[in-house]
Amino acid sequence: MVKPGAARVKAAKEASGRVAENRKVYHNYFIEETTEAGLVLAGTEVRSARDGGVNLTDSYVRIDKGEAWLIGCRFAPYPPAGQNNHDPDRPKKLLLHRRQIDRLTGRTKLEGFALVVTRVYFDKTGRLKAELGLARGKKQHDKRASERDKDAKREIARAMRRGR
Repeated sequence: MVKPGAARVKAAKEASGRVAENRKVYHNYFIEETTEAGLVLAGTEVRSARDGGVNLTDSYVRIDKGEAWLIGCRFAPYPPAGQNNHDPDRPKKLLLHRRQIDRLTGRTKLEGFALVVTRVYFDKTGRLKAELGLARGKKQHDKRASERDKDAKREIARAMRRGR
């Protein structure tokens, strides 16, 4: 049974394109640069993504034998598929050019960066894409400073609204 207004919510979600965002990444890492990558998925995974069944918590990218793999990203099972469903926790292959993979490999090995997924979204053509971030880990004092800055900006915005 479809909830009332579910079609409107689904249409709004597809219009924005965003399926899942990993906001925890911005708390734990400094994101230096981002790269867009395609995903190799099964049909039921795409349908699950359209329903918002993607969880990026604790997901990361591993480069193995010249191929990029998305590890730890969970695509929830798609209920109408029944027994023909996909494995929700399987590694997903990322589609990147050879030059991009080589550059990302070099940056992660030599410069100490980590490759993380910041968000998964549908592009204008309807294809599911992942935004990868080259991330450098934050220390505890960096996290506290970021939190202070965010609180200060929030207070300034609040004061500006009250002043009008």
